[in-house]
Amino acid sequence: MASALVPASFSLAHPAARRPVNSTGPAAMLMLRRAGLATVCPPERSLGSDCLRAGADPRLAIHVALRCRSASSTGRGTRAAATMTKKSVGDLTAADLEGKRVLVRADLNVPLDDSQNITDDTRVRAAIPTIKHLISNGARVILTSHLELDYLVGAVSNPKRPFAAVIGGSKVSSKIGVIESLLEKCDILLLGGGMIFTFYKAQGHSIGSSLVEDDKLELATSLLRKAKEKGVSLMLPFDLVVADKFAPDASSQVVPASAIPDAWMGLDIGPDSISAFSSALETTQTVIWNGPMGVFEFDKFAVGTKVMLCDVSSA
Repeated sequence: MASALVPASFSLAHPAARRPVNSTGPAAMLMLRRAGLATVCPPERSLGSDCLRAGADPRLAIHVALRCRSASSTGRGTRAAATMTKKSVGDLTAADLEGKRVLVRADLNVPLDDSQNITDDTRVRAAIPTIKHLISNGARVILTSHLELDYLVGAVSNPKRPFAAVIGGSKVSSKIGVIESLLEKCDILLLGGGMIFTFYKAQGHSIGSSLVEDDKLELATSLLRKAKEKGVSLMLPFDLVVADKFAPDASSQVVPASAIPDAWMGLDIGPDSISAFSSALETTQTVIWNGPMGVFEFDKFAVGTKVMLCDVSSA
C-alpha cells in the first residue's frame, strides 16, 4: 500500500507574530522597498510581488525576493527561488490520501509530573487538527514522536496482552535500558538491526565483518539468560541479507544467521525472519517499536524495516 510522509506542523512564524496583514497595501510594499527589493525582478516575473498578491506574509515575500536578487546577481535567473513553494497538510485531499498510510512525526514531548500525568497538553492539542484532517480524508495515520524512554515505559505498564516489543538499532549499548525494562514487562521481544551481531558472537557464531561491540558480549549473554528466566520469548533473526560492502549498490545474498561469509556484513533481516516476526506479531494485543531492522537508508536493505512497520501499524 502506498505511503506518504507529512509533517505534523508547518507554520514557520511564531504564533504571536501571525497576525492578519494587508499584504498588498502600502505598508507591505514599504517593507520591500526598505529592504531594497521592490524592483529586483521584472514585475511580470517577480516572485516577491506574487507572494504579496497571493496574500502571504510580507516577511516571506522579502525572503523570496532576497533569493531572487541573489540568483540574479549570479546570472542564474530566478529559477532557484521557484522552489520556495511547498504543500502543507491542508493541501492534501481525499484523492491524495484515501487508503494510504501516512506517517506523521509529531512533537508530543509534553511535561509530565511524578505520576506520569501531563501538566501541559498544548503540543498534543496542536497536532489534533492535522490528524483529524488526514483521517477524515481516508488516510490511515501512523503517529510517531520522541518521548523519553521513561515515559514510554509508563505508558505500557499495564498493556493488553500478549505484549510484544520490536527493538532495532546499531548498538546494544544504546538499548540496554530499553531491553532491560521491556524484559520485565513484555511477552515477546523481537531484535533486529546491528545490535544482533553482538548477540550472535556471544553465542559463538561467525559474524563476518558485521558491526559488533566486543565489550558487550557478556551483557548480551546476560540479557539472553534473563529473557529465559523471565519467560520472555526473545527472537533473533535466523536468516539475514548480507552485503560485500556498506553501500547502496553492494552485492547481496540471503544466508542463515549462523553462516555469514567472511568479509561480508549483515545489513537487514532475511525473508524467513520477516515471516516469523510477522507471525509472532499476529498473536499480540500491544506492540511497541524502537529502532530499524536494518540499514533502511539503502533501499536494498530497507525491506525488513518497511515490512515490520506495516505489521506494527496493523497489529
